[in-house]
Amino acid sequence: ATATSDLALLAAQNALSDAKIDASELDLIVCATTSGDYVWPSTACIVQEKLGAKRAGAFDLAAACSGFCYGLAVASGFIKSGMMQKILVIGADTLTKQVDWTDRGTCVLFGDGAGAAVLTACSPDEGILTSVLGADGSGVESIWIPAGGSRTPLTHDALDNNEHLLRMRGQEVYKFAVSIVPQSILDALANVCLRPQDVDLLVLHQANARIMYAIAERLEIPAEKVYVNVDRYGNTSAGTIPIALTEAQQQGRLERGNLVVTCGYGAGLTWATNVMRWGKDR
Repeated sequence: ATATSDLALLAAQNALSDAKIDASELDLIVCATTSGDYVWPSTACIVQEKLGAKRAGAFDLAAACSGFCYGLAVASGFIKSGMMQKILVIGADTLTKQVDWTDRGTCVLFGDGAGAAVLTACSPDEGILTSVLGADGSGVESIWIPAGGSRTPLTHDALDNNEHLLRMRGQEVYKFAVSIVPQSILDALANVCLRPQDVDLLVLHQANARIMYAIAERLEIPAEKVYVNVDRYGNTSAGTIPIALTEAQQQGRLERGNLVVTCGYGAGLTWATNVMRWGKDR
């Protein structure tokens, strides 16, 4: 069976090849996932070993569908501080292993996938300009897996009741996304004195197209500036945004100097926005 680390490894290898960086040069590997190979240790450590990134630290970051954007913010902070120079950020999930296949309201929405990016130091006017991170723990039960942790360990009863599988209140998540996400993006843009009309490409978590277009409409960002691939892969959680960025680059939709906004949102409830000036040539 394909595990999350298998997809993460492929994404990592592709990112390193694209960046023309050898795994031995990495200072850190951050793997954003909530469906790791094991409860512990981290999936990042498995990837580190298979890559041969012997001098890199490695840890998993659990922010669900916001995970990759959280990871970009963490990596950016390490690099800007001068503590590290080259960081691999992976977003990878295999949620088809965690959905309840008897619940047709959720199981058809999710997919498996991974994407990755290598972050290095750059000029101050390129790369990640700012990030805004947020959370609202009152919404923990809006999308969650009730059993399998220290609060409710796995028992025969929990398994019989499918408490080890994903549960979601779709309407609550929709309302949360279309209200919180636009404000998060506005706040992030304001941090660097920019406005929605300055955005060249908006890459949102691929939960569903209706949410994405509703967010863009509230920001008055044209639909053609929104990258959408949920129709092909479903919701791959932490994998959606790095997959979308990879595709956008391959399709020529990203050029050096473009203003790109990424925003993940999901379980926790969590959200994270990154504003970046694309610093890579085609």
